[in-house]
Amino acid sequence: MKGTVLILGASGRFGRNAAEAFAQAGWQVRRFTRGGDLSDAANGADVIVNGWNPPYPRWTAEVRGQVQAVIAAARATGATILMPGNVYVFGSDAPGRLTEDTPHRAQNPLGRVRIDLEAALRASDVPVILLRAGDYLDTRPSGNWIDRVILKDLDTGHIAWPGRRTDIPHAWAFLPDMARAAVALCEKRAELDRFTAVNFPGTTLGGAALADHLSAILKKPVAVRPMSWLPLRMIAPFSPMMRCLLEMRYLWDMPHRLDGARFAALLPGFVDTPPDRALAAQIGRDVGPDQRV
Repeated sequence: MKGTVLILGASGRFGRNAAEAFAQAGWQVRRFTRGGDLSDAANGADVIVNGWNPPYPRWTAEVRGQVQAVIAAARATGATILMPGNVYVFGSDAPGRLTEDTPHRAQNPLGRVRIDLEAALRASDVPVILLRAGDYLDTRPSGNWIDRVILKDLDTGHIAWPGRRTDIPHAWAFLPDMARAAVALCEKRAELDRFTAVNFPGTTLGGAALADHLSAILKKPVAVRPMSWLPLRMIAPFSPMMRCLLEMRYLWDMPHRLDGARFAALLPGFVDTPPDRALAAQIGRDVGPDQRV
C-alpha cells in the first residue's frame, strides 16, 4: 500500500479521475462525504486532493473558506494537499507561454479568487502540490465547455468554437493523464519543496486543429463554426452563471500554452495519451491501450 488519499469532490471531474488513478496505483482511497467532519475524514491521510469546485457564482462566497478548511485539516494530520490549478490567475495580458514563474496579474473577479486561493496555499505551513492545467478533456460528458458547447453538434459534422479565430492556441488537459501525473507527484512528495507548483503541459489545440483531429477520428470532415455569444449576453442580466461565463470569455481569444520544462524534469518518464486518443475518449470512441507512467 503506497498511502492513503482523501478525495474532496470525488464526484467532480478532477476528483473522479484522481480517485480512479490513485486506486489503480495502489493507494487506499477515501471519498469525503459532504456534511461529514473534514478533520475526522482526513485523520491518517497522507494526501488530501482538493477537488472541491463550487459553481462560478459561489466562488467568492465559498472558495476562500473551503481552502482554509483544507489547510487546517492538512495541518492537523500532516497530509500533503494536492490542488488542481488553472490559468485564471494570469489575466488577459499574459504571455503566450505560461511558466510556473509567470506573474499572477488577473484583475477580473474569478481570477482574483484563484489568486487568493493560491496565495493562501503558498503562505500556509503545510505541504502543497499545485498542478496547473488548461481546459479539461474527460472520458465522458461532464458539463464542461468541450461537451456542452464545442462538441454539442458534432453529429452534424461541425463544432462551435468560442474564440474569435480558430488558430489561437488553447491549453487542454486529458483528465486521466493529469490524474496520473498527480499520483506520480504525490509519490515524490518527500523530494519536493514545501510549496511546489507544476504545470501539466497537456496538449495545445486551437479550433482548426481540434477539428482536424476529430476529422481523423471520425473519418469524415468536421467543420468549425463560430459560437454565438449573443444568447449569453441576452441572458446575463438575469443569470449570475452567464455573467461569469462572459467574464472568462477572454481565455478563448488569449493565445496560451503551458510550459512543461519543470514537469518533464520531475516526471521524465511520463507518457501522454496522444490527442486523437484523448479526443476519441471524450466523444466515446475507443482510445486504444492505456498509457501509464
